[in-house]
Amino acid sequence: MKDLARLRTSIKESVELALNQQIQMELTASSKYLAMAGWCDRSGLDYCAGFFYKQSEEERKHGMKLFHYLCDQGATAYSPEIPAVGQEFDSLKAVFEATLEQEIAVTDSINRIITICRRENDYATEELLKWYVKEQMEEEYIARRCLDLIDQIPADQVYYLDKKLSSVTYEDNVFE
Repeated sequence: MKDLARLRTSIKESVELALNQQIQMELTASSKYLAMAGWCDRSGLDYCAGFFYKQSEEERKHGMKLFHYLCDQGATAYSPEIPAVGQEFDSLKAVFEATLEQEIAVTDSINRIITICRRENDYATEELLKWYVKEQMEEEYIARRCLDLIDQIPADQVYYLDKKLSSVTYEDNVFE
């Protein structure tokens, strides 16, 4: 009977497992960004808080996109357990360092899944993941630019970055 169930999907078990791990990673990132938003709110950085609230929701959508993909393909998507995340940061720079670290880890994970897809000849999943590759380029770019700005502005001018984040998008390149 189990073999018949596997016929319902063309997704190999290794890809299914990797995608479920990615769902957990995306939803954990959502939780981390929510914690960052809360810290920014408590620190009076309203636009940074808004940026991270938006990031939290975006990461949740990324996880749900993968969840729905697995379900639509007849595979099994698991609701992941999300570990506790830190709620406090030493500075806005520490928040964005954690952001960049998180995004690099997600990029590495997406690349790993693409490698698995290629090994398994899973072209459909690889095609889906191309969207994530582009998304990760944007996410890393924004985090790096924010860190660049933090390093260039005096500590008492952090409100400049806070205000810029109210309208940040990759396409508009508002930092130039």
